[in-house]
Amino acid sequence: MEREELGAWLRLLLAPGLGPVSIRRLLVAFGSPETVLAQSPAALRTVVSARQAEALLADADLAPQGWAELLTRSWAWLHAADALEQRAIVALGEPGYPAALLQMEDPPFLLHLMGCLDGLHDGSLWTHHLTERRCLAVVGSRNPTPQGGLNARQFARSLAEAGLTIVSGLALGVDGAAHEGALSAQADPGPLPPSSPDSRPGPGPVGGGRARLATVAVVGTGLDQVYPKRHAALARRIVAQGVIVSEYPLGTPPLAENFPRRNRLIAGLSCATLVVEAAPQSGSLITARLAVELGKEVLAIPGSIHNPQSRGCHALIRQGAKLVESAQDVLEELPAWAGVAARPGEAVADTEAIHAVDAESHPSEPEDALRAALGTDPVSLDALQARTGWPTAQLQARLMALELEGEVARLPGGLLQRLVRG
Repeated sequence: MEREELGAWLRLLLAPGLGPVSIRRLLVAFGSPETVLAQSPAALRTVVSARQAEALLADADLAPQGWAELLTRSWAWLHAADALEQRAIVALGEPGYPAALLQMEDPPFLLHLMGCLDGLHDGSLWTHHLTERRCLAVVGSRNPTPQGGLNARQFARSLAEAGLTIVSGLALGVDGAAHEGALSAQADPGPLPPSSPDSRPGPGPVGGGRARLATVAVVGTGLDQVYPKRHAALARRIVAQGVIVSEYPLGTPPLAENFPRRNRLIAGLSCATLVVEAAPQSGSLITARLAVELGKEVLAIPGSIHNPQSRGCHALIRQGAKLVESAQDVLEELPAWAGVAARPGEAVADTEAIHAVDAESHPSEPEDALRAALGTDPVSLDALQARTGWPTAQLQARLMALELEGEVARLPGGLLQRLVRG
């Protein structure tokens, strides 16, 4: 994109009183932003109000943030990129713009991109993977249970190993775990499906593996900042192996109203949405609803009936979402990936149906007896003591041993939960 074109876009988008609907009408009537800005006030008034026309043609100083200042800042940001942190600003209709977003009623006019963007306009990983059948959204609670976070990581890794690109929102909790899982798959990429368009030379994991875009993070801020700040290191890893996307101009802070709009892009970029854990009123359910409105599949991992973070998933399942217990279940629901097998050691959700405790078993070790007593639901120390009959000191010692091994997590309210790994 040339500097003049970017300036015209920013001037159009920052004009006071002009919303997406009015901007879309102007573009339909006159074509490009440059052409819109070249119109007379009388011509503009045939499409928008007199006040909007006046604001559109006003001097730069009258625009919020000043489009000229933002242009200088954005142009400097673009040209500060290097081979390890490529940057781009792509306008609606340009070759690097994801075709999947064009199906939305309100696709973004500009996308800011940062990451693996080699050959952006003529066959990059970005343009190959970000189509309806290449990407899967993995979303969920910002405060998941330990098992929920583990499920997000394991599902994302297994599905990335099968060849999917994992899309999420860089938030705390499930989002971060999903990005982490997808990135971990890049270290050991599995074989791509025979029909995959990615079986070609190109940028990819070190070691000569076939090209693959690990993960895409869609954020609700400008790309000159990371939110939450504790994900700064994760964002750097995503830039190295994936792409970070924002529709917001540089300098945009993490405003609450930005995140529901961010969620529509997560749903729009993906062929389906997998909800790992979610409370009944959560942003993840907004993403799921938007996916349904776009005609996309929604999948949900069930959980304990005692876990408040599972109630959103259970509600989705009651409404028709596909219940999934393994990465293979997810692949079988995606037409383009039917018949593709998850790799050995695939993710399996912690559900009572597939990890039931065998009441007739006779464990030979105390730790085995404690694992059986823990079951799969959160449990109190008193309940564990009643199940095992052990003295408090012995029970606490055994729990500490399992906790140090990463097999048990402590939850709020004094509860404990066994972590089941796929």
